[in-house]
Amino acid sequence: MMVPEVASRRWGRVSGALMLGALLSACGSTVAGQPGPIRSATSVRHVAGELAAMLPGPAAFPPGYTIVVLSQDQARGALDDLRGVPAGTPVEPESCGVPAAASDPGGTAVEVGSDDEARATVTVELVRTGEPLALLRERVGRCALVRVRQGPLTSTVVTTIEALGGVAADSAFAVRRTVSGTAGGPGLMRSMHTRLAQVGDVRINATTLTFGDDRADTAALDRVFRAAVDGVRQG
Repeated sequence: MMVPEVASRRWGRVSGALMLGALLSACGSTVAGQPGPIRSATSVRHVAGELAAMLPGPAAFPPGYTIVVLSQDQARGALDDLRGVPAGTPVEPESCGVPAAASDPGGTAVEVGSDDEARATVTVELVRTGEPLALLRERVGRCALVRVRQGPLTSTVVTTIEALGGVAADSAFAVRRTVSGTAGGPGLMRSMHTRLAQVGDVRINATTLTFGDDRADTAALDRVFRAAVDGVRQG
């Protein structure tokens, strides 16, 4: 994930290294895909402990990364930016929209590591959920192309699912996502590499984001993601 200075009107100034949202906040998107059947979620086991205590922390990040734990408001804006589809925003098709998150202070924990010199960031989200990861994978697979419109601006979100092996979790998969459109200026494109896993009722989401032709720091992403999975497994 990149960003010498990533800031967003939703994030606020989390750190001088986080300037991600400013380029994204005016964005709109539309999603293309066909609705399909969704199986009912089966019950998942509860993992005891506070999510904030399970975050990987500074030791999991490579040298040079500065770590910031986000407030709930900052976390909502950051996750909207990384998905490319803001929660509660109308999209096409409607089934690919992201519902507005319920207010649950203990239900989500998010931290961001940024490396100013490498222009990289890695964001880790832990969230409580009652559904298996397979249902999320099904929804993502039905929404390979999305367009979101906010006011006069439109962006296109393209998502590809990739296999992810060797993860000590109940289930896991990877996602590559690009967001292109008029947000932040002509020709600007964001690319996101995401690792997803689930242990019981805790979902782990780690994402690195880059702009334009910048290369993603996938080595840091994998390192932090696996540390996050281990932290949840240990409770």
